[in-house]
Amino acid sequence: MAAPKKSRGPAGGQGRPGRSLALILIAMVALTGGMFLADQPTPRLGIDLAGGTSITLEAKSEPGQESAINKTNMDTAVQIMERRVNGLGVSEAEVQTQGKSNIIVNIPKGTNSAQAREQVGTTAKLYFRPVLTVAQGTPTPTPSASTSGKPTPSGSPSAPTADKGKSSATPNASATTQGRAVTGAFKTDTTPSPKASTTPKADATPSASAADEAAAAKLQKQFAALDCSSKASRAEAARGAKPTDMVVACSSEGDAKYVLGPSEVSGTEVDSAKAGFDQQRGMWIVNMEFTKQGSKQFQTITKKLSAQQSPQNQFAIALDGEVVSAPQVNTTLSGSAEISGSFTQQSAEDLANVLSYGALPLSFKEQSVTTVTAALGGEQLQAGLIAGAIGLALVVIYLVAYYRGLALIALLSLLVSGILTYTLMSLLGPAIGFALNLPAVCGAIVAIGITADSFIVYFERVRDEIREGRTLRPAVERAWPRARRTILVSDFVSFLAAAVLFVVTVGKVQGFAFTLGLTTLLDVVVVFLFTKPVMTLMARTKFFASGHPWSGLDPKRLGAKPPLRRSRRVNAPTDPKEA
Repeated sequence: MAAPKKSRGPAGGQGRPGRSLALILIAMVALTGGMFLADQPTPRLGIDLAGGTSITLEAKSEPGQESAINKTNMDTAVQIMERRVNGLGVSEAEVQTQGKSNIIVNIPKGTNSAQAREQVGTTAKLYFRPVLTVAQGTPTPTPSASTSGKPTPSGSPSAPTADKGKSSATPNASATTQGRAVTGAFKTDTTPSPKASTTPKADATPSASAADEAAAAKLQKQFAALDCSSKASRAEAARGAKPTDMVVACSSEGDAKYVLGPSEVSGTEVDSAKAGFDQQRGMWIVNMEFTKQGSKQFQTITKKLSAQQSPQNQFAIALDGEVVSAPQVNTTLSGSAEISGSFTQQSAEDLANVLSYGALPLSFKEQSVTTVTAALGGEQLQAGLIAGAIGLALVVIYLVAYYRGLALIALLSLLVSGILTYTLMSLLGPAIGFALNLPAVCGAIVAIGITADSFIVYFERVRDEIREGRTLRPAVERAWPRARRTILVSDFVSFLAAAVLFVVTVGKVQGFAFTLGLTTLLDVVVVFLFTKPVMTLMARTKFFASGHPWSGLDPKRLGAKPPLRRSRRVNAPTDPKEA
């Protein structure tokens, strides 16, 4: 006698729906707890909802370099600005090009928005230049010059300024005045330094050609007339300065002015910069690490400068044409540099941020600044939420009218999806800088329809099985594999559209695409881990299993066929012996 075959469960059966429900419940509790632990109970708001500042920057090319304003340089500038603003922790700042020469920067209202505004257009062109002459920042009647026409160290009352920021190989040998100083956080070169000369080296004097003398005379005139107390004069002095030329420059505080030689080390050779607090000296500093090539160049220039007399033993750290430090060099140095002095925490972090994320390939002029209030965005958000509430109410009415008891499962699934979406949006704010804007709200509203569509697909598959004459429990399990395939294909198409939209668009439209993609993924999670297990449990209740008229699964209302019965057909025997 053959052994009886073991009965197989329904196709796609789920014997333990409690596990899936427990898993999604744990996820909801964990996300909610993380939201409050991160002190982010609400999603971050974008500039259109929270208000902020919109800045229009116009690119300016150097004389004779008009072709520098091109798509490549503009895209590079956008990337650098984004990195600078993100380095300050500003959420959802938008940086995008407008036309051929304009960049629009939208900075949401926040604690760091003012600092971001100051940094977005900073070119951050950094050069290490030797100091040839230094004087007080006010105009001088006559420039101090040598017989050859080249500016030389002056005996004016600005002599104390020449000691601004001494540097040596000893960490504690720094001295600061009104400006910032660079201390000796360098690696000391063991090679003996050349003996100091009482006169500048031969390469510090211009040639006797008429052209060089004319250029030197022009430089002396600019130096004498330069008034560093005026921001306009400081900006004019920094404009058009080439790294290969001698230039005049002001200190960043405006208390001193300099004649600087050609650049010996470029800021592009700064590998990294980081702000920190020196506990021993009680001051904020900025540590710079040079590249291998930059370290060699810095070693060469400090070796040359250490053989000079003051002020020609100084090198200037010129950032965007202004001298932020002018330390003296007493020995050959290499490796890393430390900028210290009158820094606050914010100014040290700002300088480190600018140096770390590179120099803009173009100069920018602030064309317009507009303050965006949250009032208009708030009104639009209110209108959007009202529209979403109306849409949700219509969906609920339709579900109740058409699916009756099944509408309860759909509403519970929508509630779970809403909780997951809200908590994830709140956590993604501090995690990746996500901020909720109006397009993102629209994406969340559209997601209601996508999520409801998944429930409808499954409900209709179950009802089709009941129409075929099956009872509820096998109908729920047999309908699931076919509904699952349809739901996955539909959600994949929605997610693919959201991904393409996110990649090919910029600005606020990305918020719509991101929210749409996120809610589409959550739809799959909710349907698999909540809707299907709840349907399995509901099928075991008398209300649904008996086909109550208000369950939405009444066989009579659905026009069900008679129950499918399997019976063996018995043929009349043809052989009398078989009878």
